[in-house]
Amino acid sequence: DKVIRVVPESERETQILKAAFNRLKVDLWQPSSTFHIVEGTITDVRVPQNTSRSLLPYLQQANIHYTILISDLQKTIENQTGLRSHRNRRSISGYNYEVYHSLEEIQDWMHHLNKTHSDLVHMFSVGKSYEGRPLFVLKLGKRSRPYKKAVWIDCGIHAREWIGPAFCQWFVKEALQTYQTDPAMRKMLTQLYFYVMPVFNVDGYHFSWTNDRFWRKTRSKNTRFQCHGVDANRNWKVKWCDEGASYHPCDDTYCGPFPESEPEVKAVAHFLRKHRKQIKAYLSFHAYAQMLLYPYSYKYATIPNFSCVESAAYNAVNALQSAYGIRYRYGPASSTLYVSSGSSMDWAYKNGIPYAFAFELRDTGHFGFLLPETLIKPTCTETMLAVKNITLHLLKKCH
Repeated sequence: DKVIRVVPESERETQILKAAFNRLKVDLWQPSSTFHIVEGTITDVRVPQNTSRSLLPYLQQANIHYTILISDLQKTIENQTGLRSHRNRRSISGYNYEVYHSLEEIQDWMHHLNKTHSDLVHMFSVGKSYEGRPLFVLKLGKRSRPYKKAVWIDCGIHAREWIGPAFCQWFVKEALQTYQTDPAMRKMLTQLYFYVMPVFNVDGYHFSWTNDRFWRKTRSKNTRFQCHGVDANRNWKVKWCDEGASYHPCDDTYCGPFPESEPEVKAVAHFLRKHRKQIKAYLSFHAYAQMLLYPYSYKYATIPNFSCVESAAYNAVNALQSAYGIRYRYGPASSTLYVSSGSSMDWAYKNGIPYAFAFELRDTGHFGFLLPETLIKPTCTETMLAVKNITLHLLKKCH
């Protein structure tokens, strides 16, 4: 299999690409659906070996320029995880934050922290997944006063975006390791609670380790079609299944049979609704594109508290860039990325959480979903700066 990048330069090329991709059932990495391909759209596609023999000559004949991002996908995947035994996933101190971890390892790690850091960590479950796995959340913070505002952080809504769960774990590690020494972190954990959900889509994430590295959706079964799963970021009750979502169960952006049809979405939505007065920020971590997005995703319109949110985003992106010079684009999701309905970020905002953001972490397509483990540390380090920046902005109260 290969991953290629095409940027259609005309309406003719756009139509040819859409038709070819729909006919050949390729796996779109960026954008998430052929619906979003217009003139000038950077389009990254995974092409199966047997398909590339027909697709690539076809593109050449049609005089459509493409570049090969990854020439041998299987080799790249094996380099990333296949060769590492269980043993070297542990570092001297016990847990290695610079490698990707299976669901089982992440859940063991959560249990361990719950036992060893009971002063700052409380682990609980918000429900069960379609396949019956617990949906664990870590509550971080000093129990300093009865009522505290909170920040919600989730990672891994889309299974194949492994850098997300890696960041959620990194965030927890940093909070616990620097609480004593870093005044900013101390302030954050004293004045706020953080609800951190390292793997939102547990079934899908597990499946991406065992069966299909590029699985995106949940794993619920569809009775009428032989296709599994719903896009958990199109399943929320906000302009559900409108633009940028699909009614077809086999599509990557399938919105599901009804809003909150997925037990994972339903459980988190229930928790957020119950704590909507307390939770002041919602942060969701995705990959890849290097963007910091805020509402709206489902329409081109300006949110009421735009100036506060926009200045928070501007400062966060600058803080992030200060680490390694990595530039993030930022802005409303609809105009910065594309229009999509039924997203968790829009839902959180609509349900009274004033600061709602979605991060698209590294990179911009060179590695795509296969971000090497050597880049976990720099990616998480810079993202940490952005998250701290947003959190401290929140505490200042924007005027």
